[in-house]
Formats: sequence, structure tokens, C-alpha cells
Amino acid sequence: MNRMIVTLLLGCVALLAATPLLATSDHSAQRGSAATGSLVDGEVRKVDKAAGKVTIAHGPLPNLNMPAMTMAFRVSNAAWLEQLKAGDRIRFAAEDVNGVLTVVRWQPSPR
Repeated sequence: MNRMIVTLLLGCVALLAATPLLATSDHSAQRGSAATGSLVDGEVRKVDKAAGKVTIAHGPLPNLNMPAMTMAFRVSNAAWLEQLKAGDRIRFAAEDVNGVLTVVRWQPSPR
């Protein structure tokens, strides 16, 4: 009888210990998809391959609480700098990645 109670208690403790991990991963996925889900219109003004940045004139970025402006962003994939050029109209999503504003997704904007 004691062995069964101990086994049951250990099972409950293991389940409770795993619960925060499950909750954290579920909420992280929701935050990530919400942040990158909205694309904003922008126009590429400059591509700086050496610095790994692209300057974009853009509309408001609600997820970053940022008004419309022109600014430089890092890119999460350096290969994108080979595809972008000044004058390109794009739709993009940016996030704060370790304190650096970074383009995490983009696509050409329909003309």
C-alpha cells in the first residue's frame, strides 16, 4: 500500500514539474506567430551588405510600438541582402531580436 502511494505521488510530482514547460512552449509559439504574422509596407532605401543591414522607409510597426519612419534594420538571413535593392517595395515583419531590430520575414510587395 505504501509503495503504491509513493509511486502515485512521484507520478504527480513529475506531471506538475512538466506542466510549466508545456505552458511556456505553447505561449512562446503564440507570441512568435503573432509578432511575425503582420507584414508592413516598406520601401528599401539602402542595402549595406558589409554591415548586414537594410534601410527601409516603413509604415507603423505595431508589434514594436514604432511609428512610421525610415531606419536601418539587421536581417535574420544575410542572403536577403543579395536579393534586395534600393527602390524595392516590400512587405516585411521586424522583431526585437536580443535588443537588435531585425527583419525576420519579407516578401515583394505587389505593385
